[in-house]
Amino acid sequence: MERRILIYPAVAQDGLLAGKVLSSVGLETLVCSGSEAVLSALAEGAGALLLVEEVISGSAILPLKRFVDAQAGWSDLPILVLTKRGADSVEAQRAVEHLGNVTLLERPVRTIALISAAHSALRARDRQYQVRLAEQRKDEFLATLAHELRNPLAPIRTSISIIRRLDPSAEVQKLTDVVDRQVVHLTRLVDDLLDVARITTGKVALNSTHTTLSAVITHALEIAASSVQEKGHQLELVQPSEDFALEADHARIVQSVANLLVNAAKYTPPHGHIALTASVEGKVATFRVRDDGRGLEPGSLTRIFELFAQAKSPDEPLSGLGIGLNLARKFAEMHGGSITATSKGLGQGSEFILTLPVVAGVERPDPSGVSEAQVDGGGRRVLVVDDNRDAVDTLEAFLTMEGFSVAVAYDGAAALEKVQSHAPDVVLMDIGMPRMDGYEAARMIRAAGRPVRLIALTGWGQALDKVKAQQAGFDHHFVKPVDLATIISVLRA
Repeated sequence: MERRILIYPAVAQDGLLAGKVLSSVGLETLVCSGSEAVLSALAEGAGALLLVEEVISGSAILPLKRFVDAQAGWSDLPILVLTKRGADSVEAQRAVEHLGNVTLLERPVRTIALISAAHSALRARDRQYQVRLAEQRKDEFLATLAHELRNPLAPIRTSISIIRRLDPSAEVQKLTDVVDRQVVHLTRLVDDLLDVARITTGKVALNSTHTTLSAVITHALEIAASSVQEKGHQLELVQPSEDFALEADHARIVQSVANLLVNAAKYTPPHGHIALTASVEGKVATFRVRDDGRGLEPGSLTRIFELFAQAKSPDEPLSGLGIGLNLARKFAEMHGGSITATSKGLGQGSEFILTLPVVAGVERPDPSGVSEAQVDGGGRRVLVVDDNRDAVDTLEAFLTMEGFSVAVAYDGAAALEKVQSHAPDVVLMDIGMPRMDGYEAARMIRAAGRPVRLIALTGWGQALDKVKAQQAGFDHHFVKPVDLATIISVLRA
């Protein structure tokens, strides 16, 4: 179906004739009567479209133009337009201007010329399909890579929390802080890689909600704290006394501001100074991140935002992937904002300026946390399910220390048995497991009608994975390594 040639004639008989010619050399064709039939067939798949200029006169070209404009990044549908003899018509000119990958064939067209053009169009389409396949394989590889990297991070993070509880000495705390910072750093690298892949293939959609300027600042500082503290920087914060509402994807904006702070920390020598200044003028919020670090040459002020670009220094090795600033700029632009960089030169520090539209002023919310009365698990029964035994065993130990009654299982089938024998209140379950995966186990638990909360803890973090988890019956979906404070909060709710 994806190699068939759709024929859109002005007269049905002409379409049948063209179809007969192309079919005689083994090409699959489909004659469509009317624009609705054409659009319906295009939605199902096509190798090329053959039409006459009469069918796209006036406003008739608009539905086809909308289809062409909405194509995926890899797709550039070849369109063969049969034109009238003589000077170029208005319709032919508009086809070239609005329909993209157009080849004009003047009538009466020779049979061999029509067949040759059709074969050329299909060869071009086949190359597009190869690009699509390569993108699919790349996406699958990155998703699998992220899954495999996230899985071992989960027991590492849990073990850190256990060690802190067992030995609260300053020396141990210092060492566990180092490990925790590196876990956070590796997690951020994995997330950034996936974000780059999604953006370059047009698969990132903003989840805009009402957030606030202060919430963005607070969360960005939390994310960047380890990078700032690791090099002993002094961080100055200036923000308005009045809070302001933002209509934005909170996670993406937080990530953008955090990336600017992490970048400043990275390119500032130890014990430097970094300032985050937030302000609002009219309908525009501005975040300024200033440092007294390495600085930038004039030629780097725009190049630094390119994918994989890094500022070079003769006395410091390159580090990181060079994608944080590119992501920050992409997310800002998707919100209708911008990011720019300024610097007086090498050794003179830098300033990055992020602007975003503002909704209105709001009262600063009164922060509140989890109730202090909930000091432990209160004996609540929890079943932990994962084929990674280290992940299961460390999480079991941590939750037991928190006062929960914990049972464990190492695959979906064993989880079903434990649900019946132990009647847990909550199930923390991995997705990718042998014998029976988490999706199937969740569906069977729901089918049995047991009143249990299901929480997915998995290395699979794509948007589709979250949808599949919800459809299978999970109440929550968390991507490894999960902040244990978040887990405890959900379990106590």
